[in-house]
Amino acid sequence: MITGVTGQDGSYLAKLLLDKGYTVLGAARRSASVNLWRLDYLGIRDKVKLVPMELLEFTNICRVIQDNKPDEFYNLAAQSFVAASFEMPLYTADADAIAVARILEAIRHYSPETRFYQASTSEMFGKVQEVPQIESTPFYPRSPYGVAKLYGHWITVNYRESFGLHASSGILFNHESPLRGLEFVTRKITAGLANVKHGHRSHIELGNMDAKRDWGFAGDFVEGMWRMLQQDTSGDYVLSTNETHTVRKFVELAASALDMNIEWSGEGVDEVGTDTKTGKQVVTINPQFYRPAEVDLLIGNSEKAQTVLGWKRQMSFEGLVESMAKADNDRAVDSSVKN
Repeated sequence: MITGVTGQDGSYLAKLLLDKGYTVLGAARRSASVNLWRLDYLGIRDKVKLVPMELLEFTNICRVIQDNKPDEFYNLAAQSFVAASFEMPLYTADADAIAVARILEAIRHYSPETRFYQASTSEMFGKVQEVPQIESTPFYPRSPYGVAKLYGHWITVNYRESFGLHASSGILFNHESPLRGLEFVTRKITAGLANVKHGHRSHIELGNMDAKRDWGFAGDFVEGMWRMLQQDTSGDYVLSTNETHTVRKFVELAASALDMNIEWSGEGVDEVGTDTKTGKQVVTINPQFYRPAEVDLLIGNSEKAQTVLGWKRQMSFEGLVESMAKADNDRAVDSSVKN
């Protein structure tokens, strides 16, 4: 069972499990318009059985777990947009924190043999206390999203230690793909520049160009999730690429993949990126996109996952950016292709 099965990670994980012969139940909010385009993109829409589940309703969660008793439960659903968490901190806390306790409590009572995976996040490190970050690095979240995820992380540890559940947390650093939502900066860059190239817009607006992130491919990271639940004992693992790049570097690589060449001028809010091939300013800075409390540097050390799980990323940073840019270029050419 996968919550958040219609999202980026859920879709890649569902495909991985289906390829391994699993029956996959996708827990999704009951809605008149469930967005299944990612499952369509991967060709697995008809292979995933959708099960209505509302993470804010405990009795619903209990019934679903009691009826299905899944061998493995992956909790990937969340209000996962950091910027939005500042605008709706209470909903973020309910969906990303308390919901984890609801699921664990239901598993404890109705299906204690279920192996549970919690999607934790590098945003829990926030104002980093050491570089690089490992499983034992102290947390210092800098957003309501990071704070909520921290509760979800520790309640998972607590249920593992208090009730003996096989419950693991994956502390995942940024992982992207052509299936990333347009609200995330990486897709904002690749989709935006592709639309600039094809004349659908004049430029893109970004925030902190100096923010550094550890970016990997989501398809690699979901394999790490699966490997955690195959271990005899549960635990917590950092999944990362062990390298970091600025937003500015991401823009440059995306532009290059789209046959553009960015030259920078100005500083701070006055910085602009010009495509030297056309002479047009295609990147500008908008202070509205700065976070109230910025996370400047995230870089993980996934040595434990490599040693214990035998996991490591396969796609390079350059390959990731190129794949996203090319996918968005195809979308910009064919407006009928779903984003």
